Amino acid sequence: MRFTKMHGAGNDYVYVNCFEEPLPDDPAELARRIADRHFGVGGDGLILICPSEVADARMRMFNADGSEAEMCGNGIRCVAKYVHDHGIAKKQTLAIETGAGVLSLELETADGRVDRVRVDMGEPILRADRIPTTLSSDSRREDGAVVEAPLSVAGQTLQVTCVSMGNPHCITYVEEPTDRWVLEIGPQVENDPHFPNRVNAEFVQVIAPDEVRMRVWERGSGETWACGTGACAVCVAGVLTGHTGQKIVAHLPGGDLELHWGDDNHVYMTGPAVEVFSGDWDDQHSTR
Repeated sequence: MRFTKMHGAGNDYVYVNCFEEPLPDDPAELARRIADRHFGVGGDGLILICPSEVADARMRMFNADGSEAEMCGNGIRCVAKYVHDHGIAKKQTLAIETGAGVLSLELETADGRVDRVRVDMGEPILRADRIPTTLSSDSRREDGAVVEAPLSVAGQTLQVTCVSMGNPHCITYVEEPTDRWVLEIGPQVENDPHFPNRVNAEFVQVIAPDEVRMRVWERGSGETWACGTGACAVCVAGVLTGHTGQKIVAHLPGGDLELHWGDDNHVYMTGPAVEVFSGDWDDQHSTR
């Protein structure tokens, strides 16, 4: 099976072109094997680039633990780059089908290859039952959003804001996103019973009204160097809580993402997409 390794701001996945390769019999098991950083190619998961009846391509994304997720903001930028650069659809604006719907992407090219991608991530989901979370929303809010709600974790009470960008996010503002927050508290937030489908946990330091530093514990993958949907959720949460404005730059361990929660209620994300290398995977010899 031919694969390509790509990353968006250090959030790296193994990509398979299912226009040319057969769809894996068990993509969840393949994700667990191929994403293993010691026994496989290594990555935060597996992304399949598939034909679509409603868009230029369809993205299916599997976390490193084999669980399938609805969306991946960094992953979809890389899908767009692959679709353009490998001639599947040579367009400056692409439509990609995801588990969260069909998204529109504008490509920035240099020397005929995609360098950066601007993604219309759609409207954020704020209602608790649609995120989903059983945390109580503020009764004073007409949008039913969960804003700075108390969440008891590891013997302390966090003030969390919840947003879905097609996948669920729980944002906590901290003085500094240290290892303790991300590596100790993050897994407990992910698996807290208030989140029936588990949740991605973001820990955010506000630098200025238009600038944040953040780290993410991703559902099913652990800490990743960047999370596109998470950065979008942080942009929305910043407005809801009054911490930031509608346009921010988010600094993540793997690089920067530009976010804008527009007046049309859509969130726009701009960031890099990089192809690293390609190779052949022989699953028969990948057992531990």
